[in-house]
Amino acid sequence: MALVKYNNNSISAITAASSLTSGAMTLIKEQTASASATISFVDGASDVVLDSTYPIYLFKFIGIHPATDATIFQMNGSIDAGSNYNVTKTTTAFYMIHRESETSPALSYDTGSDLAQSTAFSRIVGAGNTGNDNDQCCVGEMWLFNPSSTTFVKHFISVGDTVGSSDYDMPGYIAGYFNDTNDVDAIQFKMNSGNIDAGTIKLYGIKDS
Repeated sequence: MALVKYNNNSISAITAASSLTSGAMTLIKEQTASASATISFVDGASDVVLDSTYPIYLFKFIGIHPATDATIFQMNGSIDAGSNYNVTKTTTAFYMIHRESETSPALSYDTGSDLAQSTAFSRIVGAGNTGNDNDQCCVGEMWLFNPSSTTFVKHFISVGDTVGSSDYDMPGYIAGYFNDTNDVDAIQFKMNSGNIDAGTIKLYGIKDS
């Protein structure tokens, strides 16, 4: 994938708009939290595209800071344009941990963060609970594949890192699928308790390579 950057020389050489290179990754929507209970991306609302336009969608999470200490950043999908966020999903999760105190490093499959045919919100960044100190936050990204397919389940893969409330670093990897052949046309993000105090979520569409 590539992001296209134009300069004066490349622009001056263009004779028609159709000759512009669009690149493989297109920014669709950026939302910034400010004491937000939820952040939702709904196809067709507020310039959001989440349909067959792109086969792959990428969400990037930047500086997600919870209002409440020791909370979990999570997501769910919708098949009814955001009226309900309760799509059945199965996920697998594993994490690493390293404390500032150099104690108890670990690499582990996290049974407490996986789901088996559940409609609950899924953890998507790390396995630890994110702290709400001024210097604590979580970051990451989530890939969503073919959300508009009416033939297959909808796979997603997320990777991220969080600074826990007890000052530990915990990167985590979570993958799974929405077990529904209806099109997933909306994704919602929230903390499991309290608001998203600050942070930015960007949605990109990725073309076929």
